Amino acid sequence: MLIRAFVPAHITAFFVPRFNEEPLLAGSLGAGINLSKGTNVFISLEEGLERHIHIAFNGEPVKKEDAVISYSVAYDILPKDFEGELEIWQYFDFPNGHGFGNSAGGALGTALSLGFALKEKTFLQAAQIAHKYEVLHKGGLGDVIAQVHGGIEVRIKPGAPGIGVVDNIFFEGYKVLAVPMGRLSTKEVLDSDVIRLIEKEGEKAINALLSNPKVEVLMKEARAFSERTGLLSGELLEIARELDKALKLPSSMVMLGKSLFALLREEEIEKVKSIMDELSIDDYHICEVYTQRPSVERWVEGER
Repeated sequence: MLIRAFVPAHITAFFVPRFNEEPLLAGSLGAGINLSKGTNVFISLEEGLERHIHIAFNGEPVKKEDAVISYSVAYDILPKDFEGELEIWQYFDFPNGHGFGNSAGGALGTALSLGFALKEKTFLQAAQIAHKYEVLHKGGLGDVIAQVHGGIEVRIKPGAPGIGVVDNIFFEGYKVLAVPMGRLSTKEVLDSDVIRLIEKEGEKAINALLSNPKVEVLMKEARAFSERTGLLSGELLEIARELDKALKLPSSMVMLGKSLFALLREEEIEKVKSIMDELSIDDYHICEVYTQRPSVERWVEGER
């Protein structure tokens, strides 16, 4: 049996961490955007004599410690008496550690695929397990619930899917520019002194957005948040300022990764491509906003 799940990449524009000893109650307030590119997860489940779980990233096998979140999800969902082979292949459109929700995408895709295969969990129950291990292993706080809802989202109550509350901003006519530039450890930022400033500036940003829920406000507050916290600086800030010359709305930094994003109108795309060429940046993506929930289905080879 081969099952495929697609989970959208998720960009966090700004956030306010909300820690809790109970992982299902932990999460974040904030806002972000789900993309039409993301993580495809395929699982193969076969009965056998012994229990074995294997995970591969983009076709390459990885050790348990390098995929601890997805391994934890799999061990949690598999029946305790299961004996056999579980193979999990995770394919990412964006590089790991760059702020596009890959760990959450892998965890959620694994949870939904196993839920579909075993028919022993609901959609939300499977998603809660993914959220739990994302929180416990500091992969992220709000990506899973955001990816479950899709669209341009606003997290207004922290917690796992089914517990936290997510709203959506209406929009029309925008694509998303995503520019992965480098790695940034979510765990290191969450454990650092800057977290107090993130909380202060994040609360300002979400209050401003909720009082005027428009994409223009989202991007303005995202940029202000990224600069006031000191997270957007140096070369990344210089590139953002170059991009701004072609855009109606300001570009900003992906939280948390050394990456940039912007909302584009159709007439701005060619100008942005020219700037990318001038800056000798080849690795960038222009995506649609993904407005559905993640998909999961039995997969037949040759389908896409």
